[in-house]
Amino acid sequence: MNQLKLCESEYRFAAIVWQNEPLGSGELVTLCDQQLGWKKSTTYTVLKKLCERGILKNENALVTALVPQAQVQKFESEQLINRTFGGSLPGFITAFMNEKKLSWQEAEQLKKLIDSYKEE
Repeated sequence: MNQLKLCESEYRFAAIVWQNEPLGSGELVTLCDQQLGWKKSTTYTVLKKLCERGILKNENALVTALVPQAQVQKFESEQLINRTFGGSLPGFITAFMNEKKLSWQEAEQLKKLIDSYKEE
């Protein structure tokens, strides 16, 4: 599961693929130049690395994701909560909300979300 751990630059790179897939490797080079300021060699190095880890696929110069963005986000979120808050979701939410206010609509959305995950 550690293959899902992406550093910041890898995540930003993968996000370009997730937002534009399927895309040609040449188009990926152009997008990485525009959005990340990367040279062609950097783009291909990171692409190769993420393909070797089974996150992306580059077949016939067509780049696609093998792992959905939501799966990586879930992994990263769980890692953060486990490492920083000892696995406590309420602890995370308390720290995140520190002095922030929710609109009535946001609070209702969160209540519905929490209710949908309650054990019966």
